[in-house]
Amino acid sequence: MADENESVNLSKDDDRSEGPSSENGRKEKKQRPFWQELPLLIGIAAVIAALVVTFIGRPYVIPSQSMEPTLHGLNGTGDRIYVQKLTYYFGDPKPGDVVVFVGPTDDWNRAYRSIRSENTAVRGVQNFLSIFGLVPPDENDLVKRVIATGGQTVQCCDEQGRILVDGKPIEEPYVQFNNPFDPARPDIPFNAGGRAFGPVQVPDGNLWVMGDNRAESADSRYHMRDELQGTVPVDDVRGKAVFKIWPPNRMGPIRSEDPQSN
Repeated sequence: MADENESVNLSKDDDRSEGPSSENGRKEKKQRPFWQELPLLIGIAAVIAALVVTFIGRPYVIPSQSMEPTLHGLNGTGDRIYVQKLTYYFGDPKPGDVVVFVGPTDDWNRAYRSIRSENTAVRGVQNFLSIFGLVPPDENDLVKRVIATGGQTVQCCDEQGRILVDGKPIEEPYVQFNNPFDPARPDIPFNAGGRAFGPVQVPDGNLWVMGDNRAESADSRYHMRDELQGTVPVDDVRGKAVFKIWPPNRMGPIRSEDPQSN
């Protein structure tokens, strides 16, 4: 008869010979040092950043005073804003939305100069960083407010100097700076110092956009002679401006104020 103690001892010796193991019988794996995992983490973060910039939104800098006082763009202290794309996956821009769009025609883009370096290598780095939102895109991005949408007729002015959409005056509390208006001469054209224009029927799928600072905005009025009569295709809209993210004293939401609601 075999000695039970001997059997037990042999089993214990066998267990020790197998080396370290986990509770479920599997060998424990060594954890990699952090420096070996860092490139993978950076790669994952870069992919996420690129997806966010491409499909969700990105920051922009306000370069001019055309949207004062809603957005500041003076003396190199322009607001940094966040522009999201999600809203317009489910519908078109609405009156009152503040939108960023790329200049749709040569008339809008004639004064634009590329922000990329002439050095091929540097330009390549700039284009690469732009994918992740670290460098602005090399295109003429503009920011304005939607006043009228496809199918509507827009013009100015009534006897009080107000814009008319489909024959009805709109209220624009966000406008604080405007060209002078002489009710005795409502037909004075915009480029002569007045603010009369139109009527213009906005094509379906297009927008009529204007800056809140009417005295300093080269908006749809300024481009009425182009092939789109100054309107902007919805397809050229990059997204909706929703938040001022810099400087700290200017942080806050960018509100849509529908001028047609009254």
